[in-house]
Amino acid sequence: MKPFDITVVGAGHNGLVCACYLAKAGLNVAIVERRPVVGGAVCTEEIIPGYRFDTGSSVHIMFRMTPIMDELQLAECGLEYIEMDPWAYHPIPGEGRGITFYRSLDRTCESIAAISPRDAQTYGDFVAHWQEINEGVFEVFLKNPKPGALIGTIFKRNLFNAKSRKLWSSLDTVRQLMGSYGRLIDETFESPHLRAAMRWLAAQSGPAPTEAATGDFVGWQAMMHKHGAWRAKGGSGMLTQALAKRFEALGGTIFLDAPVTSIRKSTEPESRFCINAGADQRIETRNVVTACHVQTALLDLLDPELLPSDLKRRLRHVRVGNGFGMIVRHAVSELPQYAGEPVNAEGISPCHSAMQLLSPSNEYLDAAYRDYLRGCPPEHPAVLAMTFSAIDPTLAPPGKHVLFSWAQYHPYELANGGNWDDIAEREADKIYEVICQAAPNMRGKMIGRLIQTPLDLERRFGLLRGNVMHLEMNFDQMFSFRPLPELANYTTPVEGLFLTGASTHPGGGVFGASGRNSAHVILKSLRIPVR
Repeated sequence: MKPFDITVVGAGHNGLVCACYLAKAGLNVAIVERRPVVGGAVCTEEIIPGYRFDTGSSVHIMFRMTPIMDELQLAECGLEYIEMDPWAYHPIPGEGRGITFYRSLDRTCESIAAISPRDAQTYGDFVAHWQEINEGVFEVFLKNPKPGALIGTIFKRNLFNAKSRKLWSSLDTVRQLMGSYGRLIDETFESPHLRAAMRWLAAQSGPAPTEAATGDFVGWQAMMHKHGAWRAKGGSGMLTQALAKRFEALGGTIFLDAPVTSIRKSTEPESRFCINAGADQRIETRNVVTACHVQTALLDLLDPELLPSDLKRRLRHVRVGNGFGMIVRHAVSELPQYAGEPVNAEGISPCHSAMQLLSPSNEYLDAAYRDYLRGCPPEHPAVLAMTFSAIDPTLAPPGKHVLFSWAQYHPYELANGGNWDDIAEREADKIYEVICQAAPNMRGKMIGRLIQTPLDLERRFGLLRGNVMHLEMNFDQMFSFRPLPELANYTTPVEGLFLTGASTHPGGGVFGASGRNSAHVILKSLRIPVR
């Protein structure tokens, strides 16, 4: 077989995005994937007959902000999006009402005003300020990371715009960015219910509410009011199915059921690398892009002779963390009914399009995190419930529904030598009980479920230690520091070997920016224009 120009290891969404841009530029590109399906952690499967479960990510908050869908013409490949509006809902225990976050800022402020008129005004100001900041942050996300780019963009947008020309205003924004999101929320808002809702939303990237330099994890919520939150119709995996279809239409080749066992220098004169996959597959290629976890790629698969020993040592010490969540996918006979929320004849409420924030207070979330630090699953988990069959009936049989529940904090490595396989059912029951406490009608309504512990996430997707972001999303592992400064530009010391995926800038989440950015770097290095 003639050598490929470039081979991508891993068919997650970033790997597919990267491969599509490379193939679009005229290169002969292959993708090698260890699983029998494409998608990685953006995949939808029929685990229970008739029910389509997202086995990885579910909400596509950032992908729709990028130009990728239009540039790759993914709508022509069957990709269709449904907006989640409202996009978040926080039921207030015992009060028969909740806080609803809509795309419309005015409607959101009206909902907040019912519990705190002052916070409603403050929230409007907060969104206007942080939306301006995060338009700049988003510019940084869609480019190769450069030292100082983030702070420089903030000063450019905040110091010189018409809304705030005073130096202290910009410096205060930097202070808030360098502080924790927990502190920023508490110093900005007074209602404990709004604080709880915003803290749980901000916690979704992983770092704790007290972690330094995480202020923008809450500031980023302002972007939802401009760009919205979205679901791929038919399931999250329809994104990666469309990418695979586009890739093959561009002449690309996909090898499935082909787990890579090694990446080595080739002995063939036309190739730089030889990739061994599966039992007996040998792929010759001039260049390689690894779209899997950076430690797997560079420490496990790559010939150890090809990297400097000091770089390997430092790679072993990047912070993967101790996991931080687990997921239970339920098939259910009806949707959760929250007190005070109206439903139609089918039992569907506007809040069912939203991420349902089942973390009633700051103290509740802090207690869950303390359990995590002790190496124990939380006694009372914080839960993010998602009921997307309410807006996409293709996910479940008529009259039935899917209920996905993401919960934090669940350590990969358990105290006292515990084993996740032994406690998975018990912990899944605790998560469902949180849902039942918020919506008592759900007792006895479960038809079946898929439990995904941190250990299961590692087994199924190669997410080391169950970290869905690959590496912890703390400031010292973001932007020009991700995964390490000398690897942050998607390049490596090995000529022809490149990186992409959640281990690289801008990090985890269904985004695709890493795949697009890395493709541009690769094409530039090969002196091929981007198409």
